[in-house]
Amino acid sequence: MSVLQGEEGSGRGRRSPRRPNPMSPRGVRALGLFFILAAGLAGAQDEAAHAVRRKRMVETQIAARGVRDPRVLGAMAAVPRHLFVPAGSADQAYEDHPLPIGEGQTISQPYIVAFMTERLALGPGDKVLEVGTGSGYQAAVLARIAAEIYTVEIHDGLARRAAALLERLGVRNVRVRAGDGFFGWPEAAPFDAVMVTAAAPEVPPALFAQLKEGGRLILPLGDPRGFQVLTVVAKRGGKPVSKAVLDVRFVPMTGEIQKKKRP
Repeated sequence: MSVLQGEEGSGRGRRSPRRPNPMSPRGVRALGLFFILAAGLAGAQDEAAHAVRRKRMVETQIAARGVRDPRVLGAMAAVPRHLFVPAGSADQAYEDHPLPIGEGQTISQPYIVAFMTERLALGPGDKVLEVGTGSGYQAAVLARIAAEIYTVEIHDGLARRAAALLERLGVRNVRVRAGDGFFGWPEAAPFDAVMVTAAAPEVPPALFAQLKEGGRLILPLGDPRGFQVLTVVAKRGGKPVSKAVLDVRFVPMTGEIQKKKRP
């Protein structure tokens, strides 16, 4: 920054240089611009650091453990997971574990998100139903691979937060609904694929009914209070064909499904 100095006459009796008043309108504008530029630079540095962490996450946690679909790897490398977790957890966003997001819910570890997505074998024109929106992260990943995503979240606050974030990020092919995912989204059915991101003791009948012939459904199946088995259920001839693929532990599915198990 240059400082302008003025002289009067030959220099005798020279006045001290006039310093700009920082509280003048010009000073306030300059100060505001400085903080905007500084914040922008810090934000750009943060985003660059997150991009490095995201790349490392994909390489060491996902690809190294057997996920091969380039569309899944590309989606995981592109979606800013740190924006889908509470601000206080942003520094852990790309670590290999789930994180709490409020309402007793969690965002799944990155590997599980990628694994479940790959197992659905999605096509670019597919329509997908997700049960358990949570933070909206899984929906954002699915949105980069399939054509239409319908996602249902039983906690109204989480549903509204996820919808607002997805809109802010410019994700246009996801629709979010607050409601009980046990009943699916019948008016949007049938679906090429269904993903359930909460543990259930059985496949909710409405979700299987809303699956297209030849479609795939994936969910953590088993005791919601303990460990479950991630299971892929294909619809063949109108009948379920199940395959267990991975031992997992998810938060339990709530709502109507809990009533079904009451004595």
